[in-house]
Amino acid sequence: MADDGTSSGACRKRGLARALASGVLVAAMPLCAAQSVCHGTPADGRLEAGVRLPLRGDNFVPYSELGVRLGRTHVHDRVARAVTAAYAALAASRPDTVYVYGETGFAQGGRFEPHRTHRNGLSVDFMVPVADARGRSVPLPASADNRFGYDIEFDDEARAGELRIDFDAVAAHLLALHAAAEGEGIRIGRVIFEPAYLPRLFAAEQGALVRRRIAFMQRPAWVRHDEHYHVDFELPCRPLRD
Repeated sequence: MADDGTSSGACRKRGLARALASGVLVAAMPLCAAQSVCHGTPADGRLEAGVRLPLRGDNFVPYSELGVRLGRTHVHDRVARAVTAAYAALAASRPDTVYVYGETGFAQGGRFEPHRTHRNGLSVDFMVPVADARGRSVPLPASADNRFGYDIEFDDEARAGELRIDFDAVAAHLLALHAAAEGEGIRIGRVIFEPAYLPRLFAAEQGALVRRRIAFMQRPAWVRHDEHYHVDFELPCRPLRD
């Protein structure tokens, strides 16, 4: 069944109202230029009229501007609105925290190497928010040398050199995504995050709420998800071969 997105006019009005209410600067993005249509599943699907996530905002940046230019940060328009709405809420509640989003998929979906999913516009990688040795929130370092952050390895204490994962910030982000998704009439289907870190996440501020509201994959994924958490959103999609 096709997803039932709202009209483009209503979308533009809603987006303007949110921007004015939040006061958060977000780089221009044509969220309402077209209604996206997803087909199939994140593991076997495609996407029509995918939109690119904003290049940056007051409290977030992409994992790689090169990745953005290569078209690797497109999602379903309703997912994009949920992601940006969550960042707007966090800019008010955690103004000193810097967030980084990772890879999402192509505008038309389909195979997205090296990922096994990310094929129908409903999957988003978020790089872990980190604090430096002085406790300051900083973006996860990203360069071609560390595969734009994806090759950074955190240890059993959730540390990589002088950086440590900010689990309070992760919990706040997941709850903001949960609320923003509900506002779009969609939901978070599952989150993939390093299983060994889940007790630390659930012990964080607001961690108990995260545990009650969000489903996590309990077994280890095919590749370790320590430097990022993968979020699959859910909304009605058309059959793949429709």
